[in-house]
Amino acid sequence: MLIGVMLALVLEILDSSIVNVALPSMMGNLGATVDEISWVVTSYIIANVIVIPMTSFLSGRFGRRRYFVGSILVFTAASFLCGLSHTLPQLVVCRVIQGMGGGALLSMSQSIMMETFPPQRQGSGQALFGMGATLGPSLGPTLGGWITNQWSWPWIFYVNIPLGILAAFLCWTYLPEPKFVRRVEGVDWTGIVLLIIGVGSLQTLLERGNRLDWFESDFICFLAVACAGSLVWFVWHELRHDHPVVDLRVFRHRSLTIGSIYGAMMGVGLYGSVFLFPLFTQQVLRWSSWQSGIAIAPSSLATALTMPIAGRIVFRFGPAPLFAVGIAIFVPTLWAMSHWTLQSGTADLFWPQITRGVALGLMFVPLSLATLRSLPPEDMLQGAGLYNLFRQVGGSLGIAALATLVDHRATLHHAYLAESVSPFNMATQQRLAAIAGGMMQRGLDPSSAMDAARHALDGVISQQSAVLAFRDCYWVILGIFVVLAPLVPLLRRPPGTGPGAAPAPAAH
Repeated sequence: MLIGVMLALVLEILDSSIVNVALPSMMGNLGATVDEISWVVTSYIIANVIVIPMTSFLSGRFGRRRYFVGSILVFTAASFLCGLSHTLPQLVVCRVIQGMGGGALLSMSQSIMMETFPPQRQGSGQALFGMGATLGPSLGPTLGGWITNQWSWPWIFYVNIPLGILAAFLCWTYLPEPKFVRRVEGVDWTGIVLLIIGVGSLQTLLERGNRLDWFESDFICFLAVACAGSLVWFVWHELRHDHPVVDLRVFRHRSLTIGSIYGAMMGVGLYGSVFLFPLFTQQVLRWSSWQSGIAIAPSSLATALTMPIAGRIVFRFGPAPLFAVGIAIFVPTLWAMSHWTLQSGTADLFWPQITRGVALGLMFVPLSLATLRSLPPEDMLQGAGLYNLFRQVGGSLGIAALATLVDHRATLHHAYLAESVSPFNMATQQRLAAIAGGMMQRGLDPSSAMDAARHALDGVISQQSAVLAFRDCYWVILGIFVVLAPLVPLLRRPPGTGPGAAPAPAAH
């Protein structure tokens, strides 16, 4: 059962990033522009985020095992159709279906781990879930690039088919029904429609905002209004409905409320730092996508090694001390990242990636345990869905904010630096003359050489502006975790997980 659940989880998360490196091949094959092809990624994530909070309702409607296995089969069938797609609209529609199938796998995998493992092994269960959740995004670009180079882009979808069938078979054979089943009476169609509009609009706004220059775009303004109106109506409706599609009353549990807030902030910081690394290495250091993918691998390995250790010792020390150690490691790591320059090499980037991976492992496991272990069985799946929703939306918010901040700060730093590189400045004139002299030795006439020198000097300014912009972004993430640090004592040890606790009976 564990192999089947973990395999389904890794496939779902892997497909959120595996297509990124194949987008250029898809553009040429499908005749799409850069803006159009981005919907291949965006559509999958939007469908994911819409389904995640509905998993408790759908699981109660169809039964946990049938819904989980059915979601795997929908994901697998959609993967096959993605590979067969010959036009961009076909591919986007299939990616939506794939995302709807995959959305259930994330939160249900975590709740299955929580329900299956005994109290003393809850940390190990969350460590296994965390390994699957964090290795997927890191392995995706590397694996996708290798498959695309060896065969062609449809094969990044075809590889899901045998693995998906295996996962479905194992889960159908070995996954038991939970002892507590949430009864579903009727269908909250109003809640479903409002959830789709609200969460779909929010995720689309975050995914497309920077590309469309945010509120300068009428489309983004429309999405903002639709998102705000529908989500407010959705919360009001769900709190009044007897059988809501998303039971927001689970936030009465203090652990879930605190954990969801932490999860959103962690999503901003941790997803954001992962997002910035390939941008910095490829745009500033001029590394290839393959070099960038290999450079981030040590971070994934460090996380994979740290999480099982954290899963074992969290039972002894409790969530708060481990989470605090994670923050204490991550803050200096961000400080080191903010000092990367144009002269930074592999050795300069290696150790911050290792410590980032260790910090992630020390924070993910205790946060998941403190958030979900205190929930009663009837609220476990709904709580896991909302916790994962907050973490996903936090990650999307962080990426959107940092993407905008990089562009804005690079432009601002370029303007400030350019003021000091005036053509009336003696040092600037000497530098331009030296560069132009080198250009003339290569055969350019004086006028062309001077134009080339100005262009080269502007390129140097642009590169340094980008370095300063990335520095600012890492400082913002650092500030988030500094603000987060005083709140760590709120992560209390769940009942029944102390070092002297006796094994608790299975929940009925």
